[in-house]
Amino acid sequence: MRCVALLILGVHLAYAARHSLQYFYTGVSGDINFPEFTSVGLVDNGQFYYFDSNQMKAVPKTEWIRQNEGADYWNRETQNMIGTHQSFKNNIQVVKERFNQSSGVHTFQQMYGCEWNDETAETNAFKAYGYDGEDFLSLDFKEMRFISPVQQGVPTVQKWNDNKGFIEGRRQYLGTLCIEWLKKYVQFAGNSLKKTVSPQVSLLQKDSSSPVSCHATGFYPSGVKISWLKNGQDHYEDVDIGELVPNEDGTFQKTSTLKTRPDEWKQNQYSCVVEHQGKTINTILTEKDVKSNNGGFPIGIIVGVVAGLALLVVIAVIGYIVYQKKGKPGPGFVQANTSDGGSNNSSQGAQA
Repeated sequence: MRCVALLILGVHLAYAARHSLQYFYTGVSGDINFPEFTSVGLVDNGQFYYFDSNQMKAVPKTEWIRQNEGADYWNRETQNMIGTHQSFKNNIQVVKERFNQSSGVHTFQQMYGCEWNDETAETNAFKAYGYDGEDFLSLDFKEMRFISPVQQGVPTVQKWNDNKGFIEGRRQYLGTLCIEWLKKYVQFAGNSLKKTVSPQVSLLQKDSSSPVSCHATGFYPSGVKISWLKNGQDHYEDVDIGELVPNEDGTFQKTSTLKTRPDEWKQNQYSCVVEHQGKTINTILTEKDVKSNNGGFPIGIIVGVVAGLALLVVIAVIGYIVYQKKGKPGPGFVQANTSDGGSNNSSQGAQA
């Protein structure tokens, strides 16, 4: 399975031109030490908003949103997410019944948002739902209709598509309101979205017989390309590209792993090429330059991974596996509330 982070976080955004607003909702059922419901909001791939059902409170995650939105905003978002939490609990039970499941850990997810290019004025939007990491329902924004890759999703698709008022509500929010909020957030964030920080690149290996990973961390914005060369030529075989992962400080990290055997790369010249914001870092793979568990990983990498762990659990482990997966909505499926719209948003309460 490919995580939605590859599709959303992996997009090379042209900063100061193309911007995005995204929300990820995740509901969990079963015996797991994790909140039943979490909500994460991101502007240009940086988290600015968080809610979970343990703390039952929407909270700011950046200084720019904290300074520009007051108590009314956060109270509205909190009430909105409390209602969404209840609809997610219902949806998980409905889908479990459809699959004849009575036990185990299951996830129900929603991803939605919009994009805006401040140079061309071009906009786009997206909305999708998933169950246990598999796709079951998504919105074709250009055609303005819901689609499902599975037969079990057809009843919901037909009912929603036949509800013209419901479809118009989706169009208004995603095509207009979402863009307005995105522009507002971009204005709030100001220069914080335009900063550029180059990556730190390290070659890592668990032990002498393990694959070698080229790890880039601490970079901003998120658009980065990691590739391998063999004797000066592009090399694609036995290469595993990892997901883009956020660090706690707002920067990002990404890894590309070369699975070639050590005796092979020691007999040839392999190098890792990291491209970011017009800058290229070429690191030749030599035995003396590879850091292993025995030698200790760079402290910056360890801190970045540990500090970002809570966010990773939400958005990298189970929060970003909605888009382009497969799943099936049940007959009692409830359309969840949409953030930024408060309790008056027209998306709430629609049932399949």
